[in-house]
This record gives sequence, structure tokens and C-alpha cells, in this order.
Amino acid sequence: MTPAELDALYRRAVRAASRGFGGAEPNPMVGCVIVDEAGAIVSTGFHRRCGGPHAEVDALAAAGGRARGATAIVTLEPCAHRGRTGPCAEALADAGVARVYFAVADPNPSAAGGAARLRARGVEAEHRPHPLAAELSLPFVHRVRTGLPWIAAKWAQSIDGAVALASGESQWLSCARSRRAVHRARGRVDAILTGIGTVLADDPQLTARGVRVSRVARRIVFDPDAMTPTEARVLSKDAPTEILVRADLDARGAARAERLAARGATIRALGPRDSMREPLTALARDGVSTVLVESGGGVVGRLLAEDLLDEAWVFVAPLVVGDEAAIRAVRGLDPTALAGIARARLVSLRRRGADALLQYRWRTADADPSTS
Repeated sequence: MTPAELDALYRRAVRAASRGFGGAEPNPMVGCVIVDEAGAIVSTGFHRRCGGPHAEVDALAAAGGRARGATAIVTLEPCAHRGRTGPCAEALADAGVARVYFAVADPNPSAAGGAARLRARGVEAEHRPHPLAAELSLPFVHRVRTGLPWIAAKWAQSIDGAVALASGESQWLSCARSRRAVHRARGRVDAILTGIGTVLADDPQLTARGVRVSRVARRIVFDPDAMTPTEARVLSKDAPTEILVRADLDARGAARAERLAARGATIRALGPRDSMREPLTALARDGVSTVLVESGGGVVGRLLAEDLLDEAWVFVAPLVVGDEAAIRAVRGLDPTALAGIARARLVSLRRRGADALLQYRWRTADADPSTS
């Protein structure tokens, strides 16, 4: 198989895997393409939902007997353990697949070793890295390595960087298509994080509306002093809500937290100096793998300062505000030199109606030891 042919097949596998966003988590999104000895595509599979067949098994089911002697191209190393489903390495060998190319080594110690198991069964298994597969797997790799969920902030801004007028007016900077994209994302992530300033100013619901929902995201409010009003819409029964408060609340703050708990909210303590690292780590242990941040600049700035923000989705609307008092997407940072500011990578640039959607990431696959 030539490098160009393998590249095209990996790209197909990545596109298939991306369809699992919102269903596969906390498992990784994985895609698999099976080709016959002549290089013709036999089947394509992906991991649709956690607990369901993995991508390799999905592709094998579609291939049937044509998998014998074929080649499987997989975005992530086939697993070697038995969890909710059996080991994919064994399934590939049992089906008679002759060779397997995988783009990313599995960083999960309990699941790794699939390549060795394939080779032990007489199947050629080769690690052939691919940049798109590395980007696809990065949230999973990061979560396994750090114990933190993958955190993505989104905001809409004007061409000159304003997210709202000085008065606070921001509805609507972005177009209807961009707003629908945000609702789709809400219906695919495990949690939506906002701050008390946004709750007090906008009283958001933070729920997915008018779109297909793969999972109901829990709502998380960064609220150190427990100032969330008991009548706030974020406390509705539409989705669970957690309030992040400082551990050393005074008596009045503790009483407010008790009232919020009586309204059904879960109260979770922040770390020292109101750090969000501790509660976010605890959320990851509870099964939260993806977090969408919809907040004001204070929360985004705090996440950046704590090196917790992994990604940003920036919707750029085709207008110029031109007001130096306009509100910006991030605040609270105090850089002294450009050289000291972490640079994000532009991962993609897409059009959403009249807007442009820019996707940035601060993490890189190359920096992760699992991909070395």
C-alpha cells in the first residue's frame, strides 16, 4: 500500500470516527476501514456509542467473510482487553484479517497491547502515525494522561474582537446557523461550564434545544460565593446542575449553598485559591470527558491561567464594533511580554452561514508521550 493510499484511507477512517462524537465518550472516537487485497474498500465502521461495538467490530460485521485476507486501517490501536465488549485485536484475528495499520498507540494501560496480540496471532500490525488521527484521538489521550476532561470554550465575536457592546448587549452577534451549531455541541458534551457573572447577567438555560441530543449535559457554575439565585433557570429540572463554591464559605455563603442544594443542585468544593483543577478532576472520575465552556471572560481567563483550557471555538461575525469599551472574550490575565503567552494552533477554519468558525487548540499530539 502506497503512502498516498494509506493517507486517503486514514482520512476516511477519521471522517467515520467523527460521527461518534457525543455517543462514544468516555471511550475514544475510533474509525476503521477494511480493504481487500486489491485495495478496494470492503467496509467502514466507527464506534457509535459507549458499550456498543467498537469500530473494528462494526467494520467486520459489515465486511462479513470478505474480511479474510484483508487489511484494516484503524485510527487507534485495537484494544487488547475485555471491557464492555471483547478485545478488538482478537476479533480482527478471528475474522482472518491479514494486516492492520493503526495511527495512534493506545495510551490506556488497561487496553494497550493490541498490536502485540495481533502479531502473536500471525497478523501483521504496524504503527503508521497520521496527523488527523492524532488530532481526533488527542482529547482521549489527554484525558488518560492527565485525569482531566477535555475542555473547549466557545464564543462569538466581531471582526475586531468584541463579544458584546459596553452595555453587555450580545444578542445576536452570530448567525442562526452558528447558534444551531452550538446547540448541537451542547447535545454531545458531558458538561457545560459557565460562571456566576453569566448566570446573573443572562440567566441562561444551558440546554440543547431544537437539535438531536445524544446526551444530556450537566450544567456547572463557577460560583465561589454561592450567589446563584434559587430561581435561576440553570437550576431547572431539564438537566443536573453542579455549583462550584470555595471550601471555606462563611456562614451566610454556606446557608446560600444549602438553599441551592435544596433546589436540587450538587455543591462541589473548589481547590485552594478557587482552583478549578480539583473539581474538574473529580468530574472526570465521575465520567465527564468533554466540557463546553459558555461563560464570560473571567472564567475563560482563569482556565487559561490554570492551563486547563484545551480548545477554543471562535465564531467571527461579519461586523466591526469599533468601541474600545466593548467586552472581550478573555480577561484576568496579566502578560508582561508576547513571548510569554502560549500560542494556540489553528486546527480548522470553516464557514457557518455568514460567520467563520475558527477552531484553536493549545494541546499538541506531538507533546503527548503516548504518541512518541
